Amino acid sequence: MSNSGHIGIVAVSPEGASLCYRHLFRHAARLYPDREPPRVTIHNEPLPTYIKSVRADDWTGVAELLLKSVRVLHLAGCDFVLTPDNAVQHGVMIAEHDSPIPWLTMTDLVADALIEQKHQTVGILGTRYVTQGSAYQTALGLKGIKLQAPIDEDVDRLDEIIFKELIYGSFTPESKRAFHAIAHGLHERGSEALVIAASEIKLILDEAQLPIPTFDAADLLAVGAVIRAAEG
Repeated sequence: MSNSGHIGIVAVSPEGASLCYRHLFRHAARLYPDREPPRVTIHNEPLPTYIKSVRADDWTGVAELLLKSVRVLHLAGCDFVLTPDNAVQHGVMIAEHDSPIPWLTMTDLVADALIEQKHQTVGILGTRYVTQGSAYQTALGLKGIKLQAPIDEDVDRLDEIIFKELIYGSFTPESKRAFHAIAHGLHERGSEALVIAASEIKLILDEAQLPIPTFDAADLLAVGAVIRAAEG
């Protein structure tokens, strides 16, 4: 039996989109081993264009970039769309209003997973636009979950590593040590779990070395997408 759903990926970071693509098929094989895998179509606008709009705090511009991809994916026959890029989630909230097909959003899926595991105070790792932005603060806060951002110095370091290394698929040993130190710092401040809110972080973070569980937003998004596609 085949899946009836057609998943559209709005790609922002090439590394994040490729990881999402892999996650989709890995989870499809695990969850529905007797079915054909879902159909997936990817479209992107240039990453530097997104970065320019995000850094200018131009979220309407980000939303329009997202919608350019959505329109292409709609014509390709996709039933719903998603983006694994955490940094543009505020733009997704704007783009949803003019989207010709539904969005599946990672912020809501993360909130649901944290509630299921009864975590009330969680840390977050990602870019400045994610850790100090409103998308996760709002989604988790509405469910009664307190979100802890890294301290300002650590936010600067995370931004540098993600934008200068991880989005290009590379990192230094020093950067890996910095990431783990920041994660441990959030635990010491009371975080019961960590939200991994940049899909490229999986390249650098060794979860087995962390003292608290992690909730990978991109992975939860992939699981949610496979289930939605299977349900038609």
